Amino acid sequence: MFYAFYVAAIVILILHFTGWLKRNNLEWIVLVLAVATFPAVLFLK
Repeated sequence: MFYAFYVAAIVILILHFTGWLKRNNLEWIVLVLAVATFPAVLFLK
């Protein structure tokens, strides 16, 4: 589960830097990822 979180995070960051999230009005996913990182590291490791 921990590694699945990191794969999802990498995909979201790639989509962010390519501009795909901004074009589709989904930039809020980056903020959700930032908030979810701390609990994921604590509870999934």
